[in-house]
Amino acid sequence: MEFRHLVSFIAIAEELHFGRAAQRLHLTQPSLSTQLQKLEKSLGVQLVSRNSHEVKLTPAGYEFESQARLIVAQMDRAAKLTKATAAGRAGSLNVGYNLPASRHVVPDALERMTRRHPDIVVSLWEKRTGPQLAALMDGSLDVALVYGHPSTTEFRYRRLLHRVPLVAVVGRRHRWADRPGVPFAELDAQECVLFAREQCPAMYDAIFQAAADKRISLEVVHTADDPGATAHMVSVRPLVGFASLPRAVSMGMGAPDSSTVAVKLFDPVPTLDLYAVWLAAETNPAVSLFLECVESAESPRIDIARAATA
Repeated sequence: MEFRHLVSFIAIAEELHFGRAAQRLHLTQPSLSTQLQKLEKSLGVQLVSRNSHEVKLTPAGYEFESQARLIVAQMDRAAKLTKATAAGRAGSLNVGYNLPASRHVVPDALERMTRRHPDIVVSLWEKRTGPQLAALMDGSLDVALVYGHPSTTEFRYRRLLHRVPLVAVVGRRHRWADRPGVPFAELDAQECVLFAREQCPAMYDAIFQAAADKRISLEVVHTADDPGATAHMVSVRPLVGFASLPRAVSMGMGAPDSSTVAVKLFDPVPTLDLYAVWLAAETNPAVSLFLECVESAESPRIDIARAATA
């Protein structure tokens, strides 16, 4: 079965006249008849009944007409979408994001993408920084919205101007729990729980850079890659964990029914920048369109003491 045979059959079904159908398709009547015969032979059924007075579809022909129209319409759509995808007007895009991006970047960017490029399907995946960068490398993500940026030439990046403070996370019975904030140097006497660096290199490095600036050593006695696991550990032991302020707020740290409290760190305040990251060798034209829809804006200020006790 050939696509041109379907087109010819639909013309016959619409015209119910071989002469007019052939003229419409710029074919001779014998050529049109030959195409119909080949189509009927491939299907093993008669589609058109004709005599010297009339041309009409058989019951099988009526059924095949509706199916043929669906096939032709789908082929036309496939061709249009293929051309649109090549031009960046259609296609698919997989975007990874973290919690601050979900609040301050994704909503507006997604609204703009939907309005400007409705034929591009955007799929969203919440992941930590390390898994997002790995997903960029294996092709399962097209754009990553992450803390910090990789230093290798395999990636390109854009700073999104969202400075995110880090906080200490402690249990309700910890001696810091009632303090509005603590200087970073006091971590020198604390046992800490920290995530593996590959989970979020920028956050890990920001914590240790602040320690280096204060000439202290962090005593990491436990690891917990999941923020929820960190919260559980500090709630039962006198440990200090770390989280971004948006994560602490989203987990309700400091709420009356919470077993953990977020405590401000200062002198210095460790902060992170949010970046959009993509492969330098990226070939998906939808990536540049999405980046155009990501407009830089400062994150709203949050009263950390109030957020931690709300």
